[in-house]
Amino acid sequence: MQTRAGEEFTIEDAEKHYFGEWNPISRYTGIGWLCFYLFFLIYAARDRSGFLFLDYANLMIHECGHPLFSVFGYTPMILGGTLAELIVPLLCTGYFFWKREIAGTAFCAFWFFENCPYIGTYMADARTQDLPLVGSGDHDWGILFGQWGLLAQDQKIGGATRAIGWIGMLAVVGWLVWRTYRSSRAEETAGAEEIARF
Repeated sequence: MQTRAGEEFTIEDAEKHYFGEWNPISRYTGIGWLCFYLFFLIYAARDRSGFLFLDYANLMIHECGHPLFSVFGYTPMILGGTLAELIVPLLCTGYFFWKREIAGTAFCAFWFFENCPYIGTYMADARTQDLPLVGSGDHDWGILFGQWGLLAQDQKIGGATRAIGWIGMLAVVGWLVWRTYRSSRAEETAGAEEIARF
């Protein structure tokens, strides 16, 4: 994108203009978080149950979503569990993005996408309904896909949702690598300028 003066005006420049600079993240903090995400991704890739330890928190949010959305009718109530699972981390991501906190934004965005493999597993179970359920015993996605005429597509939709989750988690890790690198470079430049003054 070009400005009137012919200077380059990037998306990053626009972001800084509207939201301000990101608060820097130290190299060691960034590396520490990256190690956590790496170990989590390895754990998730090796898991065969479709239910990770973070999903205990997601399950509680899911169950709270049903009564919250029940005021809008039966179908929104059934869908409300999944909506709550996605809305809560999305709102948290928005908060940390607004505060320009790199680690918080990365964690909440990662959490948002971490929901997708779990949701995808639940979707793919719509016809067989083999998963143990909490609460009423009604299978949310069995009901929803049945209403929408999509039961025969449960495996494809579930697989696509899982893929979105994995792509999103990897993208968040890549973004954190980039932001950590940028913060480290800025710190080194500031240090070199400080030394040059003396």
